[in-house]
Amino acid sequence: MIKLDLYMNKYLTIAPEVQDALNAKLPVVALESTIISHGMPYPNNVETALAVEAEVRNGGAIPATICLMDGKLKVGLSATEIDVLGRADGVHKVSRQDIAKVLVRSELGATTVAGTMIVAEMAGIRVFATGGIGGVHRNVSDTWDISADLEELAKTSVAVVCAGVKTILDVSKTLEVLETKGVPVATFGSRSFPGFYSRNIGLESPRMVEDLSAFAKELQMKWGLGLAGGVLLANPIPQASAIDHKQMERVITAALDRANEQGLYGKLVTPFLLREVVARTDGRALKANIALIKANAALAAGLAKEVSNII
Repeated sequence: MIKLDLYMNKYLTIAPEVQDALNAKLPVVALESTIISHGMPYPNNVETALAVEAEVRNGGAIPATICLMDGKLKVGLSATEIDVLGRADGVHKVSRQDIAKVLVRSELGATTVAGTMIVAEMAGIRVFATGGIGGVHRNVSDTWDISADLEELAKTSVAVVCAGVKTILDVSKTLEVLETKGVPVATFGSRSFPGFYSRNIGLESPRMVEDLSAFAKELQMKWGLGLAGGVLLANPIPQASAIDHKQMERVITAALDRANEQGLYGKLVTPFLLREVVARTDGRALKANIALIKANAALAAGLAKEVSNII
């Protein structure tokens, strides 16, 4: 059997800036790439990716956008590589089950929340910023469609900063699954659990966090005890960019009906719904998405600074 570290040395490529930061125990924030290839149209996707990296830098941390490119797990992309990812057609949406296949074929792959967590942990990055996590789909009793993000949060030791669960999903059921799997969930600065585009969707958060330093110490204790698995820190969308929850529910219901009419399933559903939501809000949802991921990147940079001091 080939040792895992030999495989990692062969297939894991870490950008020099990111590796230098990790060696010096400086703060690093992992960033996903599906938002580039599947979340937004060009050139909004590339502009947003670069703006998110800038937010991480402004917060005092080093950004590490992750993807699969040229047969490698790439941790830290150049502006040129981000542009290639943003322009390309047919980019694979990569979760745990897809990594080996895409690497063997040397094809282009954008990492989901789950895929990004896996590669971030391989590289030694403990904090990851994204828009919103996947979860339990609303018609789960018919489809059994549950995102691999939840399983990854249960097993992969990375702190995920997000704007909550994508509200095209069943948020309450998703929180129940996370509780069952032992994933700590908290909201930064609020007792309500946020709903991606909306700050308050009528769900109480499992807990509120206000002190990132204390929260980082909890991460150190959890992982130091050998309690593997991620932690979810939800960050409500900035008030100026938030959309009323009832309005969004009407939009999402219409988008779900449209997806059902087209017979979509699996990985095709979420990108379709996000595009529909943007179209049905005259682009307001896209602006909200950009605002929330930038806010999450800034918060993740703050958490990464605290984590780097103690872990």
